[in-house]
Amino acid sequence: MAMSGRRHAGKALMVLAAFLTATGQLFWKWGHHNLFYMGAGFVCYGAGAVCMIKAYASEQLSVAYPLMCLSYVFALIYGDLLLGEELTWRNTAAVGLIGVGVTLTSYDK
Repeated sequence: MAMSGRRHAGKALMVLAAFLTATGQLFWKWGHHNLFYMGAGFVCYGAGAVCMIKAYASEQLSVAYPLMCLSYVFALIYGDLLLGEELTWRNTAAVGLIGVGVTLTSYDK
């Protein structure tokens, strides 16, 4: 079990990096006139970069890098739930296709 956890640690770090990167960008969007949000955005984005570097150290680049595309999924969710942006079938289908591609490229035997 511990071996399995270590085997996927790089992937989990890259998913966390995608989440933190999208969150940082959300805070920047909110932070045009609010230094707290701007600072929170830099903290999230920086933490995402650290997670990304650690993921690269423990995972193949061709497996880890495509997982950053999950930031599109997080951005779509943020746009719908927090920014009042319209969630269309087209957006959802596009992000779904990205998800399928990420899954296919990140799967290793």
